[in-house]
Amino acid sequence: MEISCSKDTCPVKLAAEIIEGKWTTLIIRELFSGKKRYSELQRALNKISPKVLSARLKFLEERGLITRAVFATIPPTTEYALTPIGYKLESLLLAMAEFGNELIKKEINVKIISP
Repeated sequence: MEISCSKDTCPVKLAAEIIEGKWTTLIIRELFSGKKRYSELQRALNKISPKVLSARLKFLEERGLITRAVFATIPPTTEYALTPIGYKLESLLLAMAEFGNELIKKEINVKIISP
C-alpha cells in the first residue's frame, strides 16, 4: 500500500490530527448509534470533564464531522450527530477495535505464559 503525500499535505497526518485528541474517538463512537444530547454523551463518557467534552465537540463541529442542534427549551437542549464525513470514520474505528482486540488477546496470552 502506498500513501501519497506532498511536501505540504499528508492525508494520514491530517486524519491523525483530527482523531488524536483524548476522548475524540470515543465521542465519535458514541455518535455512531445516532443523535445524542450533551448530557447523554457526558453520561456515556463518565470520566470526561464538561470542559473537555465541550472543547472536543466544538473541535469536531468546526471540522465538519458533527452537527450541533440547539432547541429552545428550558433549559436549552443541544443534540449532536455525525455528518456524512463523520460516518466515514466508522471503518477506521472498527479497524482500531480489531487491533485493540488483538492486543487484548496478546496481553492475555502473555499473562498466562508469564509467571
